[in-house]
Amino acid sequence: MNDAGTIRLLLHRCRLLLFLIILFLSFAPSVSAQFTLQLNILSLPSGHDEDSIFIAGNFNGWNPHHDKYYLNCKKDVCSLTFYGLAAGAYQFKFTRGDWSKVESTENGGDVSNRIISLHSDTSIDCSIAGWKDDFVQQVAHTASSGVSVMDTAFYMPQLNRYRRIWIYLPPDYGKSKKHYPVLYMHDGQNLFDNYVSGYGEWGVDETIDSLVMAGKPGCIVVGIENGAKRVHEYNPYDNDRFGNGEGEQYITFITETLKPYIDKHYRVLPGKENCFIAGSSLGGLISYYAMLRYPDVFGKAGIFSPAFWIAPEINTLTDSVAAKTGGQFFIYCGAAESQEMIPGTIKVADDLGEKSTSLIYLVIDPEGKHTEAYWRKWFPEFYLWIMGNGLSYQVDMGK
Repeated sequence: MNDAGTIRLLLHRCRLLLFLIILFLSFAPSVSAQFTLQLNILSLPSGHDEDSIFIAGNFNGWNPHHDKYYLNCKKDVCSLTFYGLAAGAYQFKFTRGDWSKVESTENGGDVSNRIISLHSDTSIDCSIAGWKDDFVQQVAHTASSGVSVMDTAFYMPQLNRYRRIWIYLPPDYGKSKKHYPVLYMHDGQNLFDNYVSGYGEWGVDETIDSLVMAGKPGCIVVGIENGAKRVHEYNPYDNDRFGNGEGEQYITFITETLKPYIDKHYRVLPGKENCFIAGSSLGGLISYYAMLRYPDVFGKAGIFSPAFWIAPEINTLTDSVAAKTGGQFFIYCGAAESQEMIPGTIKVADDLGEKSTSLIYLVIDPEGKHTEAYWRKWFPEFYLWIMGNGLSYQVDMGK
């Protein structure tokens, strides 16, 4: 590295260290304290009077129907009290037990995560303007012609469950005999079609369609829908709060059942350099785990807003296998996400970069939030980087 490059690297490290110090000092005075938080819903849209209301957030793995986070409703007020919470930022939304039944604006529009900065015993009154499923008829299908449901009930023998699988084929797939790389993605209902997405889709099909039309290489994308046990399937480790981890079985399903099926029935390029995996939040966690546990299968990954906080064991795994790990890691997080997101993500990226031969593209969006809109924003950058094998290129971000 030349002197100019060394200086730039040192300046980057200094700015990063200053940011982490400021972030730590912001929360340090009350790190050891525990507080009580009471949430009250004072206003609800009409209808659904018999339905249960749950809270899903960064404190329960964004599980939309966790029994411990059920609101008790009496005399037109629904409330839930949390005890022993540490100081910090908490993000959440209200649901009626499913992400298709999440709260919305009064016109059915998406709402941002509710955010609470907790530093004392707090009681907060909330209102819910609408429920997303009451406006589902207004949502149009947005999937491109290259998208289809490969199977509505693909059997997962490792978990004894069935799951809907989506597949995207690039525009020139039916017009040629070419073979393509494959990208496996989690939360398949949020990738292609706004009609079935709880918060808006990633636009994976539109993005790749446009890039192929501009002369970039195409890729097959396999979308695996999540199910009722998402928090278990996307976590490789047991957790006192969230229960048994099934991440190893889930990834084994992909490597030993789903991938062989895709390889047999579609024109697929061989080799780990042509097999990718990507996801967000818990999907980012399990994608990172897959790269470390199966380096001979997956060569490139998109780690969007990874929920490393739920699985501290991931740091130990990184330390133990990084020396044998290569490939490409596109890692993204937003500064407007939970307080542990940036330092936790940077630690993993730094440890992996120091101890492995991997290529790492770390992005911290200063305005980034924990939403599909921001994952959609950064998906083109991720795609171009992995398809360019980590080499430099120019992108007009204004387009």
